Amino acid sequence: MKCYRLLICCTVIVLQQTLLYAQTANPSLSVKKTGDFAITGKGTAHNWANTEWVSLQQRDSKTLRNNQWNIPLERDNITDIQYKTSFKILYSDKGVYCLFSCEDSLITATLKEDYSNIYDEDVVEAFFWPDQAMPLYFEYELSPLNVELPILIVNNSGKIMGWKPWMYTGERKTIHAIHIDENKTAGNRISWTAEIFIPFSLLTPLGNVPPVKGTKWRANFYRIDYDRKPAYTSWQLTRQSYHDYVKFGTIVFE
Repeated sequence: MKCYRLLICCTVIVLQQTLLYAQTANPSLSVKKTGDFAITGKGTAHNWANTEWVSLQQRDSKTLRNNQWNIPLERDNITDIQYKTSFKILYSDKGVYCLFSCEDSLITATLKEDYSNIYDEDVVEAFFWPDQAMPLYFEYELSPLNVELPILIVNNSGKIMGWKPWMYTGERKTIHAIHIDENKTAGNRISWTAEIFIPFSLLTPLGNVPPVKGTKWRANFYRIDYDRKPAYTSWQLTRQSYHDYVKFGTIVFE
């Protein structure tokens, strides 16, 4: 009887922990609807005042880089710089708007060609997984030089390949802009902002596109900074890679 009660107690504890994990491991973020507006890079459109900033979290850069890119870190005795990074998100009938605000002290960006490896320099990233029935999601990266990397990712049990968009013109093309504010604040910091519009027509024919009120997508938002050694931040912490899509959060379209 004692063993039976112990088994019941253990089962209850496990179920409680599982429920708690389920409630916290996949948090949701409401995405408000807006009319379309101009992209300037400064994020000064009045539309942005209707939604709140969301902070990114700093994570263990050594664990992530060694596992994601299989490249050893140099100068591991140097401490990562703690920069503030936050984002906003809105949507319209035509697409999704993202705004990133990045504190910095040194802009590390030299690549000037779209589709280059801009993740090897300063970059912000947005990942959208509209349809969980398929291991397909859209990855968008933008550098402080306004260089972009838009790709559709096929992630088959960790076997990852990215594909460039086809017929990437007209209404299927993203709109993006960067603004760098070199006025230094306390701590000798500057800032830069990235403003992005991703049209739903670019994500066709993925499921749940375009979204309607109540539609849920999985998503995550990231930044990589390369002042002295790579510093990684994200909305939801993944395990060994930014491509750990089961750890993405959920965005809910209002």
